[in-house]
Amino acid sequence: MSQFTVENPATGETIATVPDGGVAEATAAVDAATAAARAWARTPARTRSEVLHRTFELMLRDREELAALIVSENGKSLADARGEVTYAAEFFRWYAEEAVRTDGSYGPSPAGGTRTLVTRKPVGVAALVTPWNFPAAMATRKIGPALAAGCTVVLKPAAETPLTALAVARLLTEAGVPDGVVNVVTTTDAGAVVTTWLEDPRVRKISFTGSTRVGQLLLRQAADRVVNSSMELGGNAPFVVTADADLDAAVEGAMIAKFRNGGQACTAANRFYVHADVVEDFTAKLAARVGALKVGADGEIGPLISAKAVDGVTKLVESAIAAGARVVARAEVPSDGKGYFFPPTVLADVPADAEIVRHEIFGPVAPVITYRSEDELLELVNASEMGLAAYVYAGELQHALRLGEAIDAGMVGVNRGLVSDPAAPFGGMKQSGIGREGAREGLHEFTEIQYLSVAWPED
Repeated sequence: MSQFTVENPATGETIATVPDGGVAEATAAVDAATAAARAWARTPARTRSEVLHRTFELMLRDREELAALIVSENGKSLADARGEVTYAAEFFRWYAEEAVRTDGSYGPSPAGGTRTLVTRKPVGVAALVTPWNFPAAMATRKIGPALAAGCTVVLKPAAETPLTALAVARLLTEAGVPDGVVNVVTTTDAGAVVTTWLEDPRVRKISFTGSTRVGQLLLRQAADRVVNSSMELGGNAPFVVTADADLDAAVEGAMIAKFRNGGQACTAANRFYVHADVVEDFTAKLAARVGALKVGADGEIGPLISAKAVDGVTKLVESAIAAGARVVARAEVPSDGKGYFFPPTVLADVPADAEIVRHEIFGPVAPVITYRSEDELLELVNASEMGLAAYVYAGELQHALRLGEAIDAGMVGVNRGLVSDPAAPFGGMKQSGIGREGAREGLHEFTEIQYLSVAWPED
């Protein structure tokens, strides 16, 4: 089999080579998952739970090694990478606990003569497709509930970051996951691999995290065989600061919501709507923090994932400036010319209809838009076809909650800059996706409801 190289985006250096799988490897993975499916589905929930909990413990044991691996292939800061490993491991602990909390109901039919037994069963072999921006967490957020539900899986990690997925798979094996239950196919030909899975009648589930454009293509393919589908797609998160908000708290939240992982997150704050009464003060405070950020391989902000990503963010910023925006802060980037770095930037006076507001930036740029009334705010916020995450900072909690409920988003951070939690349902509205990951809902995505109608003669 041919191989492909993995490079460090901070240096451009090759750090590893991995197998470049194709149709044959994709089919072999389904063969293995199918062969293991019956036994794994029949494995007692307590046993599956214990295996998942052991994997959680192993991830924490190897936290530093996994974090270093993420830094080398993804480029994020070491602090961000450590945080991701802890977060990723938590999905195994959460679903270890959920695996034993079986759902079901039993009761008499209103018409009499029968009893109705409702239960859940594993959906079957699940195809998992994960992105590069959170190579550990996106894998565990799918593998955890799939295994807890009794499914076997085939996983295609992003070509940019396959090493973390392979490391997680090795830990699952060490924890006692049987052969064939988790199968990883690394490839540069994602289309061929995923199409092979979607056309295989043995694959009954597709769970994808990535762009809306690719998600739409996969949904069209899944429709041909009516494959159970979960899609966690693009975002364009608004970050709202009201006139009575605590500005210091809002800036602190903005630094997390916007600059975690260098802005390369689907939940990243993408457009900042700040009330006219406080926009000058908020922008100045944010600019001071952003301008002081340390950028570099060992800094607070790492590189973007590729030269193409840098080019895309550059064009969005240039377009905003041409439309009238001002650069009020720009951190320094390494001067050695190595790596795919983009300077963290704050833009003021950004037109509400600027291209940078309408598109997902996926980089460390904060465009600030001024609003004057709540009606104007909600019209601007909800104009987007995306509805994944949003953030609201307001002085009065009820006001923040009212705003949050009025925003078309699956998740709203209220006076906080982070919404992700393994115990909460992660997902969006509109073109940001279908289904939920995390929480009880994440487990249900890998099950089918079945009911048994039992004859019950009346006395």
